[in-house]
Amino acid sequence: MPDREHEKKLAAAASLEHIESGMTIGLGTGSTAEYLIPLLGRRIGRGLKVRAVPTSRRTAELAQECGIPLNTLQECPRLDLTVDGADEVDGRLQLIKGGGGALLREKIVASASRRMIVIVDASKLVRMLGAFPLPVEVVPFGWPVVKRRLEEIGAQASLRRSQPGEAFVSDEGNNILDCRFQSIPDPPRLASKIGPIAGVVEHGLFIDRCDLALVGRGDQVEKLARREQPPLALT
Repeated sequence: MPDREHEKKLAAAASLEHIESGMTIGLGTGSTAEYLIPLLGRRIGRGLKVRAVPTSRRTAELAQECGIPLNTLQECPRLDLTVDGADEVDGRLQLIKGGGGALLREKIVASASRRMIVIVDASKLVRMLGAFPLPVEVVPFGWPVVKRRLEEIGAQASLRRSQPGEAFVSDEGNNILDCRFQSIPDPPRLASKIGPIAGVVEHGLFIDRCDLALVGRGDQVEKLARREQPPLALT
């Protein structure tokens, strides 16, 4: 069986090659990003000069523990690079993100960045998005209405829970609906349907935002660039 944690570590380590002194970077959220943070902290300890904008409170806490200087988007509204994980990546480097509950901040930071690199293990590569439930962040007041509207466009939507009987609350104070589709053959079209629904804050489809995917596979790291759009060898 593939060692997915090993693959995550390899992808995280490979992203350091793209981080240069003087950069302001976005730091992602999730299990793969958490492998990057201590590695980046060690590089900073050896003299690398970067500033980072975290995409969640969890990431901010880890970064501070590792000695990474942090800034806000108010201080740094334009970023050189964001490095983040993903829940699914297709052959055109379209993404589903938000499994960790930080999709709104992740998308804002990605949109502020000149480039975005995604670090994943090989299990995250898919021919078509949709096996992973699509997270949709919603205003708490309106989640029942949004749920019904999402079901009208083909989703099986459920309110994410942090524990039984308690709704998950994002860092921005919102709820998340996890939406199962049989498949998502046209991510931009689905995004255009979800975005205008009243009560939707943001969705986890990242369309044309990723420039490079670093994929840990076995003991190697594959590089998939958006312009090249190579076929994916799936496990």
